[in-house]
Parts: sequence; C-alpha cells; structure tokens
Amino acid sequence: MKLSIVIPCYNEIDTIDSIVKAVKNCPVQSKEIILVDDYSTDGTREKLQSEIENLVDKVLYHERNQGKGAALRTAIMAATGDIVIIQDADLEYDPSEIPKVIQPILDGKADVVYGSRFLGSSAHRVIYYWHMVGNKFLTTLSNMFTNINLTDMETCYKAFKREIIQSIELEENRFGFEPEITAKVARMKCRIYEVGISYYGRTYTEGKKIGWKDGFSAIRCILKYNLFRRSSQVPVLQKDRKTETLQDESS
Repeated sequence: MKLSIVIPCYNEIDTIDSIVKAVKNCPVQSKEIILVDDYSTDGTREKLQSEIENLVDKVLYHERNQGKGAALRTAIMAATGDIVIIQDADLEYDPSEIPKVIQPILDGKADVVYGSRFLGSSAHRVIYYWHMVGNKFLTTLSNMFTNINLTDMETCYKAFKREIIQSIELEENRFGFEPEITAKVARMKCRIYEVGISYYGRTYTEGKKIGWKDGFSAIRCILKYNLFRRSSQVPVLQKDRKTETLQDESS
C-alpha cells in the first residue's frame, strides 16, 4: 500500500524546509508527498519553486488565497495512495508519528483515524488555555450531532482510506473543513478510530493563524452539515474490506 501525505501551506517560510525534511524522514517506505501553496506572499511560494519541488512528488499552486480547506481539496484530489493523511506545514505535529496514526487502517480495523491531542501521555506544549476550551467545546458540540465520541475533532492529523475521502464532495474553503469532514464520515458509518499524539503548539507570534472567528465558523459548519445537509453529498460506504500492510522502513 502507498501513503499520500498532503500538506496545505500558506506563509510558512520559517518552517517549510523543516517540515518537508521531517515528512521525507517519516518511517513509511511507500509514500508520496503533495504540497499545495495557497498563494503565499512571504517567500514560501518562491522557495517551493526553487528548492523544494525536486524533493517531493507534487507541488500545486493556487493563483489566489482560498483557505486551508480549498488547499486540502486540491491536494486530496491529486493523491494516488491507498491511504491519505493530512500534515500541516508548521511544526505543531510530528511526522514521525504518522505510522502510529495510520496503523488502525493497516490493521483492517478503521476507515478513518484521527490523531487526538487529548489522548495518551505524549508530550504537549503548554499553551493557550482558551484554545483548549474552545477545541473541546467544538468537539462536544460536533459529537452531540454526529453521535460519535471523538476527543479532538479539530486535530490536523486525519487519515482516510483514499476511496472514502475522494468520494466526498468537500465544500468548505477555510478551517470549516474539520467539522464538515467529521459530519460526513460519521454519516457514512465509517469505522473511525482515534490515536493519541504529541502536540507542539505555536503562539501567534510564531505564526499561528486560526482565531476566534474560525471558532464561530466551526459552529456554523457543525450546524450546517449535521442539520441542514444531511441528505446530500454523502456517498454510500462500500463494505468490501481488505486488510493490507504498509511496509515500514525499519522492517
């Protein structure tokens, strides 16, 4: 099996080199790396063109800034792997943990896996209290409508069987992707697992972009995709399961 690692990026000049190196060193042998630049203006775009295009499998460029969800939509449709995982272009999530996140899919137990920042004993940087409260509130609100018991709906690390994620029509252009995709995979009756991960959060001075307005947008999306769009744009999940293994570099 092949893993597609999709990386949306926007103005990540300080971290793009490090994240590409870390993803390339991720201990999964068969993988492709796809970056989508969402019209960066800080030099990220030029660095991708001059230094990074030859280091990864695909770099795609938006001609105007559209948002993380739009960048993910572009990257996901370009993926060719059996499994697709989302990796942010900052350094908040550790690519060495990708094998742990995708393992339930490889074991034939899961169709979708979320990497939870609120499970387990992995290292976590101590940072904004109200962000944590907001994340837990949004997760709880989402769970009330989807009737699944996630601990971290807003996490970056989400892994999918490719046929599942590519069969879903994704609509949100910004951070509304998280509640949208959660509502849609829950409605498909996917087997969803969570795995505890570490988290190295950034401050706003270090480049963090999500803000309180995105929290209100997430609430809108939770209501929109759970109450008002229940009968549309969600495919039927095929029940044909195959248990396959992805060979680790260490084996």
